[in-house]
Amino acid sequence: MSSFARSPSSAAARPIGDAGDFNSDIRLSVEQVSYAYSANPTQAPLFTLEATSFQARPGEIVAIVGPNACGKSTLLKLIAGSLEPLSGRVLLNGFVTHALPHRTRGQRIAMVQQESPLLFPSRAWEFVLQGRHPYGRTLRFETEEDIVIARNALAQVGAEHLSDRFMDQISGGEKQRVILARALAQQPLLLLLDEPTLHLDIGAQVDLLETLRRLASANRYTVVVVTHELNLAGQYADQVALFQKGKCLRVGPPAAVFRRELLEQVFQTPLTVELGSSGRPRVNMPSAK
Repeated sequence: MSSFARSPSSAAARPIGDAGDFNSDIRLSVEQVSYAYSANPTQAPLFTLEATSFQARPGEIVAIVGPNACGKSTLLKLIAGSLEPLSGRVLLNGFVTHALPHRTRGQRIAMVQQESPLLFPSRAWEFVLQGRHPYGRTLRFETEEDIVIARNALAQVGAEHLSDRFMDQISGGEKQRVILARALAQQPLLLLLDEPTLHLDIGAQVDLLETLRRLASANRYTVVVVTHELNLAGQYADQVALFQKGKCLRVGPPAAVFRRELLEQVFQTPLTVELGSSGRPRVNMPSAK
């Protein structure tokens, strides 16, 4: 049985309520999820993420956008299951993500962090092999299948030519491709990325989003990406969730979310929004007079 079809071994991983109510067409369901950070349980929260809801299907890209410190990365951690919601729940194929066994979660959800520090020198193919860790056993070396999957992941992101290069000797754009390949080696259902275009030039940014769009369509990944790049979100996302101060203001297709008045309210600067021939929005700052 493939990793895509596995069921959790723990009954605790089953969703709260009746699993029969879950829509099989929906892969990811964020249902009234909230969270609060507090330095001391007796004190008022330092930050609160208000109840947030949206759904995503296989093959869809959801972009989470908004100013700094508005709750984007917190929401991503809640979706990943690394944080337990204060209220609500996150379901992946009908199972509560934070209740999944750690190993199962690693097989179903892959996270690409803002920064991926290199703990020791490694070649690209060795780095990608780390993505097979959720499938391994104690004191077990990688199998031939693991190596094939890792090399295939590099090929999927167009980085097979980097296979024998050391990670500290490749460019930022190349490194981000290899990091993405490590996530693909987990063979996930859900791919989460926290500002993956950070520190990349515009060419590398577009290249990365083109790759995500192709992979989502071809492999039916559900992709959730946190980004500050409004125009990349507008061009490549199926849905956009717009946040301000811990509140999700609107979720929907980019053209429905990227409204001038709403964006100016959120980002506190004059903006213009134009729709291209494809119906995709483009956000610009007006020319100085």
